[in-house]
Amino acid sequence: MDFAGINYLAVLLAAIAGFVFGAGYYGVLSKAWMKAGRIDPVQAKPGAAILGITFGAELVMAWALAGVIGHLGTGEVTLANGIVSGFFVWLGFMVTIMAVNHRYQSYGWDLTAIDGGHWLGVALIMGAVIGWLSIGDPSVSPS
Repeated sequence: MDFAGINYLAVLLAAIAGFVFGAGYYGVLSKAWMKAGRIDPVQAKPGAAILGITFGAELVMAWALAGVIGHLGTGEVTLANGIVSGFFVWLGFMVTIMAVNHRYQSYGWDLTAIDGGHWLGVALIMGAVIGWLSIGDPSVSPS
């Protein structure tokens, strides 16, 4: 179950873990997030379509992160390297993109902090799951 050294079970479980984390995270911070994002609480109930798109995007994200982690080399796909890789992907791409987009959309830094915290958690969790489940997996070495 691998393609270019990617452990698909790890990718699936990482996406599920990231999705569950997001549900809990925004469940706790929903009022602050809606205020920061200028979202009407009455219209804030996500439907099946948006949840499906969210999970699909997180599945792609986990797959791409697994590819990045796998390129560290044979024997380097570890829990620690998964977490570090998740952090650098978050820092270099996720939070920087949000910071720019939120400024152009005239949102405050509070929305960036809330969303940035969510994506940091997702990236760290995905990196940890991918690194942990791929330790010792011979299919996770680059060809």
